[in-house]
Amino acid sequence: MYMFCLILSFVSIALYSIATINFTQVFMISKRAQSVDSSGIRKVFDLAAKLKDPINLSIGQPNFPAFTEVKKLAIKAINEDKSSYTPTQGNPELCDKIAKTYNMPEMKVFLTSGVSAGLFLSYAVLLDPGDEILIPDPFFCIYRDLAHMINAKPVYYDTYPDFIPRVENIESQVTSKTKAIVINSPSNPTGYALSKTELDDLVEFAKSKDLVIIYDEIYSCFAFDAEHVRPDYDKLIILNGFSKSAGVPGWRMAYVLAPEVLAKEMLKLQQYTFVCANSIGQYALTASVDYDFSGLLSSYRKKRDMIVDGLKDKYKFVTPGGAFYIFPEAPGGDATKFVARCVENNLLVVPGNVFSRQDTNFRISFSASEQQLERGIEVLRKLT
Repeated sequence: MYMFCLILSFVSIALYSIATINFTQVFMISKRAQSVDSSGIRKVFDLAAKLKDPINLSIGQPNFPAFTEVKKLAIKAINEDKSSYTPTQGNPELCDKIAKTYNMPEMKVFLTSGVSAGLFLSYAVLLDPGDEILIPDPFFCIYRDLAHMINAKPVYYDTYPDFIPRVENIESQVTSKTKAIVINSPSNPTGYALSKTELDDLVEFAKSKDLVIIYDEIYSCFAFDAEHVRPDYDKLIILNGFSKSAGVPGWRMAYVLAPEVLAKEMLKLQQYTFVCANSIGQYALTASVDYDFSGLLSSYRKKRDMIVDGLKDKYKFVTPGGAFYIFPEAPGGDATKFVARCVENNLLVVPGNVFSRQDTNFRISFSASEQQLERGIEVLRKLT
C-alpha cells in the first residue's frame, strides 16, 4: 500500500510538471508565431458551434450558394480531371475575362488563394523588416497581423467616429520607413464606402508621399447607394475575389491587379508559397465574371435597410454604404461586455477590439436570412 501511494505521488508530480510546462519554450516557437493571436472572428465561430440554434450575425460570408452555372462548370472540371497544377498566374481564360472588366491595360492580372494570399504577397514584396504600412482603424484584422508576421510595423490611421479616412489624420503617421497604405472600400467591419472625392484625396496624398496603395475591394459588388470607385494611380495593387460575389468563400479564389514589375515579384513568391490557386475553381468561376449581380445587390440592400430601420432609434451608428456589416456603438461603451450580454441571449456578434485598438463598437453582419435578422433586431432592441 505504501509503495502504491508512493508511485501515485510520483505520478501526480509528473502530471503536474507536464501541465505546467511552457511548451512555447520547449518547442522554441518563433517570435513571428507568438506575435499574433488566434483570430477573434474564429473564436466567435467556435462559440457558435457550442450554442443551440444561435442567432448568428457574426459571419463574414455571403448567405447565398454558388451560382448554378459555376457549380456545373466545377462538376465538369472534376469529371474532366482538371485537378493538376495550373500556371502560377492562373487560368489565362479567367485572367483575361477579369482584365476586360477592369480595362486597366497597364496592370497584370493573376489569381491567388483568396484575398488573404494577395495581401500576404503584397506585404512580402513591398515591406522589409522594420518598414511601416499604414492601415485604417477600424481594420480587418489580417492587415495588422500580416505585418507582424513579416516583421514589419502596422501604423494606424484613425477613422472614428464616421469612418472616413481623412488625409489630415494620416499625414502625421508617415515616417521615412512608411512604404504603403491599405485602403479598404467598402469596409470590413464598418461598411463605409468611399466617395470619389474621398478616394481622390487619398490618392493625391499617396502620390505626395510616394506610397504604394493596396486597395482591398473584395466587397465591390456590395455598393448600395453609389457606384463603387477605384483609385487612378500608377503605384497601385488592387485585391478582389470571388468569395463574396460568387458565394464561394471556401474555394479560396481571388485575384490581384498590379503593375508588371510588382506582379512579377509577387508571382515569384507565389511559386514558393501558394503555388497556384484552386484549379477547379479557376475553371468554374469563368462563369461568374459576367454574372448579373443586381438581384443579389437589391436583396442585400433590403437587409441593410432592415437592420438600419430596426436599430436607428436605439443605437448610434453610421449607415453602411456597402459590404454587409454595420458597426454600432456598444451601449455603455464596452463592446466586450455588451457582446457577452448578447451571447447570453443566444445572439452572436463580434466585439470591436477584434478590428480596432478601441473596444467601443461591435460588428453586426446582415448577411443572414431576413428571419434571422428579425430575431437579431428583437434581441438588440431589448438589450438597450
